[in-house]
Amino acid sequence: MSSTLFDKQISQESRESLELAEESRQAEWQHPSFVSGLFQGAVNWNLIHPFPQQTEEDKQKGDLYLNRLGKFLKANLNPEEVDQTREIPKKVIAGLREMGAFALKIPTQYGGLGFSQVNYNRVVHLVSSYCASTAALLSAHQSIGVPQPLLLFGTEEQKRKYLPRFRKGAISAFALTEAGAGSDPCMMKTTAIPIQDGKYYLINGEKLWCTNGNIADVIVVMAQTPPKIVNGKEKPQITAFIVETDSPGFEVAYRCKFMGLNAIQNGVIRFRNLKVPRENIILAEGEGLRLAFTTLNTGRLTLPAAATGLSKWSLWVARRWAKERVQWGCPIGEHEAIASQLSDMSATIFAMEAITWLTSFMADQKKCDIRLEAAMAKLFCSEQNWKVVNEALQIRGGRGYESGPSLAGRNEEGSSLERAMRDSRLNTIVEGSSEIMHLFIAREALDSHIKRMKFILDPKVSAARKIRPALSLALHYFWWYLKLWTPAFWPSQRKLTKPLDGHMRFVTRTARKLARKLFHKVIFLQQKLAFKQNTLNRLVDIGTDLFVISCVCSYAESLPGQKKAENCRELADFFCRQARNRIKGSFKELSRNQDRLSNLISKRVLEGELEWQETDIIRGGNKKS
Repeated sequence: MSSTLFDKQISQESRESLELAEESRQAEWQHPSFVSGLFQGAVNWNLIHPFPQQTEEDKQKGDLYLNRLGKFLKANLNPEEVDQTREIPKKVIAGLREMGAFALKIPTQYGGLGFSQVNYNRVVHLVSSYCASTAALLSAHQSIGVPQPLLLFGTEEQKRKYLPRFRKGAISAFALTEAGAGSDPCMMKTTAIPIQDGKYYLINGEKLWCTNGNIADVIVVMAQTPPKIVNGKEKPQITAFIVETDSPGFEVAYRCKFMGLNAIQNGVIRFRNLKVPRENIILAEGEGLRLAFTTLNTGRLTLPAAATGLSKWSLWVARRWAKERVQWGCPIGEHEAIASQLSDMSATIFAMEAITWLTSFMADQKKCDIRLEAAMAKLFCSEQNWKVVNEALQIRGGRGYESGPSLAGRNEEGSSLERAMRDSRLNTIVEGSSEIMHLFIAREALDSHIKRMKFILDPKVSAARKIRPALSLALHYFWWYLKLWTPAFWPSQRKLTKPLDGHMRFVTRTARKLARKLFHKVIFLQQKLAFKQNTLNRLVDIGTDLFVISCVCSYAESLPGQKKAENCRELADFFCRQARNRIKGSFKELSRNQDRLSNLISKRVLEGELEWQETDIIRGGNKKS
């Protein structure tokens, strides 16, 4: 949150971290944002409807590649073996290199395939439905690895030097996280000290959980460079460097093993007096966090595609089993409890598709600021993917809990939902956990209010200087707030078929209610709002559901074929009805909730007052002997 609005009750260290993050975020909105408008009570339907479509040429390009890639993976890759051996076969990586799979989004002028974001996400969607470890290899390299920061911020010399290497199969990674520095940039310990009059830097430190880092040829490394004095105050500098892993001083210290994604090459990498030239700085000295935030905004678009692909596969497994498995005289899918699970999964996946492809098209069109849209797509799809896989496993019962190799060992089909569940669990954590996504979206949603109120609430500004701006601000909010109570209509030129038009009218009305509630919380809670994370989460969840409803309705209208269109409207209607119920519940909980009691109990837990609950257990974890 803004350090001006929300700087009480926090430590100096926390304030410095917030200020650094605030200065590094993208401050201006260069293009319109559908979601930003929702939080301000405005619904710009033209940004999402009619639903964008691929050109025939772009679609054909993607179709040909997907067909070739699918056949190659099916013939050469066994995902169960990958899971057990923790290795993607060398012949598979070689085949992916030959197909240009490590240069999908790189422009053709640098030797890449020049794929659109839509076609790139179609590839990740396909691979994720088959082998999540292989999808992680490809997406970590291209979504947040070296190619993306270079495409966004690299110099022409840097692009010509490095981008052609990826067409030949070079693998990259992004080194940001450290053992003591996750979401807090001020905790970063890796340093880059200038030497030889600033012509070179010596990097020292250690990075954790750097996907592909153990096998990468080139890495983006975030490091602390010497601080600068700005307005008489020392300001930390975080800088992004391109590091080649064959440089002296680079060491792969450890390979981690996780619950799932067993074949990802992820671990601890160390830098000991690793020398890099100044020319390897991306963007500029001290601009590393801005680069990281912007890269992650785009990188988050890939995870919804991956989550949707895996969810579709889970539905495929569950549907076949629900039809084949007979209990009490009929297939289990005809029992109402299982039927409800199947319908929930189907409608949810339809919504995941809608938000995935809309945000992908938005990225290609470059007409919208999609930082909020990308964050919501990541938040929604990762959370729903976990629920879909869990429902599928529940439907399949014991066979869902049993591993694929064990099923195959006793001559049953080895569709491993157990592996899918382990693989999908990371999605709500990686590239911004669900908790961080809520805070990120809340901060961006409050941006318009923060900018307007910043001067008025600044304690350093005298009361006399605030009088005229305060009057102007009051006049602005008077007319704005009055408008939020006027009737809102769905424009007739954008009228949808029934029942979708009703859901769109609901979005129009409810966006104004959301804007009012958000404004009330800003006015009445002020600085305290930063610490009311449950309140912020509810507001974000309402906004997310409104965005997904909008995506779903627009998407349902775009799909051709009479029978398919009818099915899509049914799926959209079912999802929207459920989302509207969630929204009503979230509004109710804004004023009637158990947050105070919950916080009290949490305090008791942390202070050890409830330690009696932890009796009669064997405490401790395994340690290296």
